[in-house]
Amino acid sequence: MTPITEVEGRRLALSNLDKVLHPASGTTKGELLHYYATVGPVFLPHLRDRPVSFLRYPDGPEGQLFFTKNPPPGTPAWVTTTPVPRSEDPRARQVVVQDLPSLMWAANLVVEFHTPQWRTDSPAVADRLVLDLDPGPPATVVECCLVARWLRERLADDGLEAFAKTSGAKGLHLLVPLEPTPSEEVSAYAKRLAVEAEADHPGLIVHRMAKALRPGKVFVDHSQNAAAKTTATPYTLRARPLPAVSAPVTWEEVEGCDDPRRLVLLMDDIAPRLERYGDLLAPLFDPDRAGALP
Repeated sequence: MTPITEVEGRRLALSNLDKVLHPASGTTKGELLHYYATVGPVFLPHLRDRPVSFLRYPDGPEGQLFFTKNPPPGTPAWVTTTPVPRSEDPRARQVVVQDLPSLMWAANLVVEFHTPQWRTDSPAVADRLVLDLDPGPPATVVECCLVARWLRERLADDGLEAFAKTSGAKGLHLLVPLEPTPSEEVSAYAKRLAVEAEADHPGLIVHRMAKALRPGKVFVDHSQNAAAKTTATPYTLRARPLPAVSAPVTWEEVEGCDDPRRLVLLMDDIAPRLERYGDLLAPLFDPDRAGALP
């Protein structure tokens, strides 16, 4: 029998709580739901007012994985949705996770949460810039950290402040709070930055996605600043054998990373880190920290 749980006055049917979703650790769906309930207060601000795309992995990372932008069948009427027109569907809508019941409903679907760099009240007007640092083997997150340090200094030269988080996979993400800026302008600036980074470190950095160019180098993916693109939301679990989280890290951790294992942050690591640091990405919400593109 599927247990019914009440979350802030909303009744939720939570299913298959004993099902193992992350086989390398034996992590169950019940443990996944407990994680999201625990981190909800810091996770929700990163989701709120942003249309979410889901990468679903209901049978774990070795099962079927599929992206969905449309609200899934059976979405409760109390879950917020917003119009997000697409060329193939001008009437399309997407879920917006505004509160803890909506978060727990979505988590019960077993999903990664991916969000754009803009909010629903200003479509295609970004309030942050993202750079996704993706290592091509044999490069690892250690090389990503070297690139992140260069980008941090370069951004600072333009009066922009960068914050880092793990991707939850192999790489690193840099996030920069911005004064509201059209996504097209942010995309163009991010590409110029990636091209400049490659020119300065041609043996380490590549700005193009072609796989033939990437072995041993770090791909600075600037494309996720496009209005139609999304990035793994801070604190989302990823569909990996271990319950890895896309988690904020300190610049001291980035500067001291000499082993890829040092930046593998798992579900059980997050609560102690929040107790120690709070939300390292909280400055993203401070308008006084937002910079203007040069």
